[in-house]
Amino acid sequence: MKELIIAFGLFLFVEGILYALFPSKMKNMLKKLELIKDSQLRIGGLVFTLIGFVVIYYAKN
Repeated sequence: MKELIIAFGLFLFVEGILYALFPSKMKNMLKKLELIKDSQLRIGGLVFTLIGFVVIYYAKN
């Protein structure tokens, strides 16, 4: 459970630092998300989920 809390904190840190350092770039990126189809976002999300799972699996073993 402690690792999950640390991972969530790291996620918030990375997201926050990107918005703090590059606010205009982040706004532009979010506007471009509207142009991407839902199916493409879903597939991309699943790919990153699987990559994250593999990284965690190998890091724990």
